[in-house]
Amino acid sequence: MAEELEYWDELIDALTNNDIDIFRTYFLLLHPYDEAQFFIEQSAEWRHKIYTYLSPEEVAVMLEHMDSDERVPYIVEMDPRFASTVFEQMAVDDAVDLLNMLNTDQVASYLTIMNEEAANRIKHLLHYEEKTAGSIMTTSFVAFYKNETLKKVMDVLKQEAPAAETIYYLYILDDDKTLVGVLSLRDLIIADENMRIEEVMNKNVVSVSAGKNQEEVAQMMRDYNFLAVPVVDFQDHLLGIITVDDIMDVMDEEASDDYSKFAAVSDVDRPDDGAFASAKKRLPWLIILLFLGMFTASLIGRFEATLDQVAILAIFIPLIAGMAGNTGTQSLAVAVRGIATGDYGKQGKMRLLLREATTGLITGSVCGALLVIVIYLWKGELFLGILVGISILITLIVATLSGSIIPIFMDKMKVDPAVASGPFITTINDIISILIYFGIATSFMRFLI
Repeated sequence: MAEELEYWDELIDALTNNDIDIFRTYFLLLHPYDEAQFFIEQSAEWRHKIYTYLSPEEVAVMLEHMDSDERVPYIVEMDPRFASTVFEQMAVDDAVDLLNMLNTDQVASYLTIMNEEAANRIKHLLHYEEKTAGSIMTTSFVAFYKNETLKKVMDVLKQEAPAAETIYYLYILDDDKTLVGVLSLRDLIIADENMRIEEVMNKNVVSVSAGKNQEEVAQMMRDYNFLAVPVVDFQDHLLGIITVDDIMDVMDEEASDDYSKFAAVSDVDRPDDGAFASAKKRLPWLIILLFLGMFTASLIGRFEATLDQVAILAIFIPLIAGMAGNTGTQSLAVAVRGIATGDYGKQGKMRLLLREATTGLITGSVCGALLVIVIYLWKGELFLGILVGISILITLIVATLSGSIIPIFMDKMKVDPAVASGPFITTINDIISILIYFGIATSFMRFLI
C-alpha cells in the first residue's frame, strides 16, 4: 500500500505473536474500510488466522466495505459453515450481490447450511433478474400503517432502527399494504406526536418497479437527490428499498462495464486474471475487428490501379484513416456519456448531431487547409494537397457524425451504446475514410498523372 494504516505495526506484531486480544483491540478501532484494506494486504495464512480472531458479524461488516468482485475469493476460502454465518450477518442486498457471483453449487451449499430465516430472505431476492431494482434492493426497511400516531411510530422506530438499512425515510402503507406515502425523519421529529401519520406524510411517492434497470434507478436517484427509493410490484405493494450506497456501487459497476465495452473487452481484466482468462475476454472483439480489418485491406486492393498510377497516394492512407478514427472516437465518447447520463432527450440528440456535424466541418476545414499548405511545401504538389485536404474535410465530417449516430441508433434499438466501442468505431471509420479518399482520387486521376 502507498501509506500504511494506523496501528499497522501493532496489528502485524499481534498476528506474529498469535495475540488475539491485542489484535482485536487495535483492529476494531479501525473504520471497516480500513479493516478491509489491511485484510486484503495479508497472506492467505494470516487471513485464515484473522477469520479465527473475528466473529462472523465483524467479518461481514468488513466484507461490505470491499468492492463486489473483491469479496469472492475471500468468501470461498473460508470454512463453509463460517462463510454461511457471515452471509447471515450481511445486509441482504450485499449477500445477494455476492452470491450472484458464485456458481449454483456454491450458492446451494451456503443456503443449505445457513439458518432458515436468513436463507428465505436471501432466496426472496435471488430470483430477481440481475442488474434490476429487485436484485439490488434490501428488505431491511421501516414501514408503518397510515392510521398510526407519530408517538407510536417514534417508540417502534427506536426498537427497529438498529436492524434497518436506513431510517431517514419511513414508508407508509394502507390496510392493503399498498405504498401510499413517505415520511421523512425530519418531519417525524418536528410534528406533534399526537397526530396521525396520514396527516403529515408526503403522498407524492416516487417509486420504482422491481424489474427496472439498475442504471435507470441510479439516474433517477441522482436527479431527485434521494438517499433511498422504494421498490414496488405492479400493484404498488412495497417490496424493499434501494439506498444510496447501493447506487454508488451500481454507478461504479456501470462505469467499469462501459469502460470495458469502450475498449472492446467483454469484461474488465482483473489483476488476478491469468493470461488465458484475459485473452478469452479480449478475443471475441479482436476477431471481429480482424475481419473488418481484412475488409479494409481488400477495399484498398480494389484501388490497386489508382495506386499503381499515383503511388504517392499510399503515403497519406495512415493519415486519413488515423484522423477519421480519432475524430470518431472523440464524438463517440461525447455521445455515449450524454446518453448514459440522460442529458439528451429527443430534441437534445438532434442538437447533438447538428453540433457534431458543425464541429466536423470546422475541424475538417482547419486540418484540410493545413494539409494543403504542408503537402505543397513538402512535395510541391498543389493539387495533391487539395485532394488530401478535401478528403480530410469530408472524412472528419462523416466520422464525427458516425461517432454520434451509431450510439444514438443503438440506444433507440435498446442496445447499450457503449457497445459502439472505440476500436469498432475506428475500424468503421477506416473503411469510410478509404472509400472517400480513393473515391475522390480516382475521380480526379487525370489531374494527378
